[in-house]
Amino acid sequence: MGKLSGITVIDLSQFLPGPMLTVMMADQGADVIKIEPVAGDPARQMAPFEQDQSVWFRNLNRGKRSAVIDLKTDAGRARLTELIKTADVFVEGFRPGVMQRLGFDYPAVSAINPAIVYCSVSAFGQAGPLAHHPAHDLAVQALSGFLAVNDGPDGTPVVPGVPSADMAAGLTGLSAVLMALIGRQRTGRGDYVDIAMFDSLLPWCAHIAGSAIAGGPSPRSATQRSLGGAGFYQVYATHDGRHIALGGREMKFVQVLLTALDRPDLIPLGEADAGPAQAPLIAFLRATFASRSRDEWVAWFEDKDVAFSPVLDFAEALASDHVTTRGLLVEAGGAHQIAPAIRFAGEPDWQPEEAPGLGTTQ
Repeated sequence: MGKLSGITVIDLSQFLPGPMLTVMMADQGADVIKIEPVAGDPARQMAPFEQDQSVWFRNLNRGKRSAVIDLKTDAGRARLTELIKTADVFVEGFRPGVMQRLGFDYPAVSAINPAIVYCSVSAFGQAGPLAHHPAHDLAVQALSGFLAVNDGPDGTPVVPGVPSADMAAGLTGLSAVLMALIGRQRTGRGDYVDIAMFDSLLPWCAHIAGSAIAGGPSPRSATQRSLGGAGFYQVYATHDGRHIALGGREMKFVQVLLTALDRPDLIPLGEADAGPAQAPLIAFLRATFASRSRDEWVAWFEDKDVAFSPVLDFAEALASDHVTTRGLLVEAGGAHQIAPAIRFAGEPDWQPEEAPGLGTTQ
């Protein structure tokens, strides 16, 4: 019995933000009914595949049920209406206006079931100058300012490795839905939640964009402590073409490392302004780390209290002792799934449920 057992969710979303929101509910026992078109969620076709199912699809849709419903037909609309009558949550990820045209916007759904919590997930929200602008994660990051600081040493932005806008929307949407469910306990009525990827990501800039938030200039990576302008918050190449990272700027780490490297004279640079003032420190560390292989540095740092990490690829990270010990990658039936990050004391070890075949819910 999960924390959300007894909660029924109707999920019309596809790809990433909405399915991530609802899989976190399914992991806690919610009955999530995934409404799919005849062709199914496009993520079903996204390689790679394991046990004849997309790894992406399985990890974002495990524990759900699948119902194929054509909302352009009378029969499809009637079936969805029946599901709405007993549901607690309704999640959709279409562009603004689509659900109204289909006859299932919030006013229509609320009229059927006033207690339902209705969550719309879109790129820019249901209103505003960008509401109808088509966009996936990359475009949202570009328009929100984040892509500008996802740049290399030459200042050229590169495609991010993390779909932050998608993930922020899923997490924010989940929080909002749970808040609305708690509020419903007092009022008996549901609510409407307008979740935008842009809006969800923007608060994540508070620690790096303070000057811009206050009406001043935008941060530049080369002169920002958290974005590449500091020697002790930096990535360095090693002799074998791999990389290591220093991930802590506290002076205690600076003192330990530079003393061990016989360069205590550089310690004051560790608290200098990010950017040109730290250039000599960065140059020294760059040359130093290039003198040995990544694994040699791992061994060298073993007895030193420094915020240091080797840069691992996903295969290395997923095979690490940390992932194994904490049970973060689980195999069931020959298929692998990343375990939920949310855990509660006293509950048994998590075991994944199957992701549904297309239209298996009658």
